[in-house]
Amino acid sequence: MKTIDYYNQNADQFVASTFHVAMGELYQPFINHLSDCAIILDLGCGTGRDSLAFKKLGYQVEAIDFSEELVAKAKGLTGINVRQQSFYELDEQDKYHGIWACASLLHCDRENLADVMLRILNALKVNGILYMSFKYGESDREKDGRAFTDLNEQQAQDLLNQLEGFQPLKQWITVDQRPDREEEWLNLLWKKHA
Repeated sequence: MKTIDYYNQNADQFVASTFHVAMGELYQPFINHLSDCAIILDLGCGTGRDSLAFKKLGYQVEAIDFSEELVAKAKGLTGINVRQQSFYELDEQDKYHGIWACASLLHCDRENLADVMLRILNALKVNGILYMSFKYGESDREKDGRAFTDLNEQQAQDLLNQLEGFQPLKQWITVDQRPDREEEWLNLLWKKHA
């Protein structure tokens, strides 16, 4: 559980380094597919930055994170009742119009990724939209006490092939927006079909 320890011990630093990142360009492809009254789950909400943005846009937002410290910070920031929960425990059925998993599923063990995707699929309503992002690459690695599952286009396709019910809408690569970073990210937008 080293990854959670990292976030619990470095919550303030994490907030400082990620909260002010400009995310509008990433939100747009996701919200383009949502109605005004959509219910969004921010899966692995971290600081609550994206939950707050979606709330301000008028969406109904629920949020979960596994780090106790980040849950507290996200609650304080958003006024949303953020739940302390792992994506491994997601068990809602046909509830959300959109699930936003920005830089969160990259902490999912690769061997459990298909199971978590199935949980996400079940939690989405028909025609629901999933956005997720991974650090671009193909390895499973550890950095600064955190475990990462990187993803490239072929691995994303392999994952999609394991699941019946998702149709890919868009896939694109972005560069990290934080001033001290040059990492690339793989962004995926998938839709749950009937």
